[in-house]
Amino acid sequence: MDEHRDRSGDKMLKSSAAFKTFLMKNSQKSNMNLYDHLTRLLLKVMDEQPNDAVDIFEDLSYDVKRGLFEDTKNRLRDLPHTTLAELLAEQQRLLFTQQEDTEHEDELVESPLPNINEIGFYLEQAGVGLGREEMQRIFLALKQLVDSQPLILHCRLWGKILGTQSNYIVAEVEFKDWDNENEKSDQAAEEEQNEARESEENEMDQLPQSTYKPPPVVPKEPMGTGSNKNVYYVCKEPGLPWVKLPSVTPAQITVARQIRKFFTGRLDSPIKSYPPFPGNEANYLRAQIARISAGTHVSPQGFFHVGEEEGEEEDEAPRDSYEVNPDFDGVPVSEMVLSLSMWVHHVQHILKQGRCSWINLAVKPEEDQNEEGEAEETEEEPDEPEPEVGPPLLTPLSQDAEMFNTPPWSTKISSTLTSQHAVAVLRSNLWPGAYAYACGKKFENIYIGWGLKYTGQGYSPPLPPPPQKEYPSEPEVTEALDPTVEEEQVLEDALEEQQAAPEEMENTDEEEEEEEEQELDND
Repeated sequence: MDEHRDRSGDKMLKSSAAFKTFLMKNSQKSNMNLYDHLTRLLLKVMDEQPNDAVDIFEDLSYDVKRGLFEDTKNRLRDLPHTTLAELLAEQQRLLFTQQEDTEHEDELVESPLPNINEIGFYLEQAGVGLGREEMQRIFLALKQLVDSQPLILHCRLWGKILGTQSNYIVAEVEFKDWDNENEKSDQAAEEEQNEARESEENEMDQLPQSTYKPPPVVPKEPMGTGSNKNVYYVCKEPGLPWVKLPSVTPAQITVARQIRKFFTGRLDSPIKSYPPFPGNEANYLRAQIARISAGTHVSPQGFFHVGEEEGEEEDEAPRDSYEVNPDFDGVPVSEMVLSLSMWVHHVQHILKQGRCSWINLAVKPEEDQNEEGEAEETEEEPDEPEPEVGPPLLTPLSQDAEMFNTPPWSTKISSTLTSQHAVAVLRSNLWPGAYAYACGKKFENIYIGWGLKYTGQGYSPPLPPPPQKEYPSEPEVTEALDPTVEEEQVLEDALEEQQAAPEEMENTDEEEEEEEEQELDND
């Protein structure tokens, strides 16, 4: 029995020693072993003697491991970076601060701003808008714009154009007195370009000059008329600086009708397209705003009327101005929903020339006529072009044409349950995102979209022009195939026969002459 106990004791000692060796084996990740960890853990339990130690055993084990952690780095933390949302909130905070000088002046002076809260309420009834919070911020941003520009007569929210990186909030502004500084600067820039071109032409006089003359450039409409009747400011978010868009040119409108590009949200971004667009994204944005305004800005029939001050002599010219009708009593909502003839366009139509008013490019200025008088006498006068005529101002929407088998407009009523308090809603199908509402004597237009026109099933970019034709193939320039040996032999025989034929003719002629001479001698 004693021997058996001794043997079993030896086995237990050996197994316990082996197990201790296993527990003291260090880990490859943390360089710790389970034996030392359990020892420290039990010592911690003996020292602290916590309640319900079995329930918090895992937390105690984690605390022991964390206590052994030695941080070799600096324990000072870097300050958190300011996020873009915090920067925007800091800039928008200025919108809610009011200057002390303007507290009492705002009550006496008529503001050029409309009631954005009322407009937002009606847009909300129509199922359109940007939300109450954003509309309130936009109203404060428009107020900031009006305070910075004292010559503003009217200012309204035109809409919001979406972009791939950021969006544009667009404000439509009408000034009291139009400033011609921009036009003067544009003219000065054009004169500098013309001088540079003339200097380059003088340097290249020794080289042969091309006789090609480019087509005349269609001049842009002056500020306050046509497509440049209003000025537009844009900002990415309420509280950020407003940026004034440049005036639009007919060439930009013409090319904008042929291309289809998403906005990026960066005004200085180049427009890569075919045909090439003459400008950057700011110019493209201004061209699309002009197109959308001309096609979707509508009002109830009778709200505006053409002034009576215009003489009868100007009846042939297109009218570009209107006045608010003081006798307008409003149109019932039910009639505005049922008939499109109750809505009219109050923005001029843009012609194919890219202008609202047609201009004859065949007529040259007097200076050019005097300089080129002698040259014009020899050249034939071109045919007089037919003037373009668009629909007149205040044309009913019922005359708008369909495109791609799609009606241009859709109407609805905001609520059929309480129709006596509902508003008439008009939606454009050709410019998705353009809406208008009318209720009594009040109406408004707004655009919220990507700034692209409906093009049917899908858009296919225009193909580039066909390549130039090759040089015409003629025997003189066409390379012939090498002849075979048999063909060369036949050709040599034919050439020998051709050479032998005149020699035989000469011999026969000489023989005939000799015979004639002999006959004469015999006689």
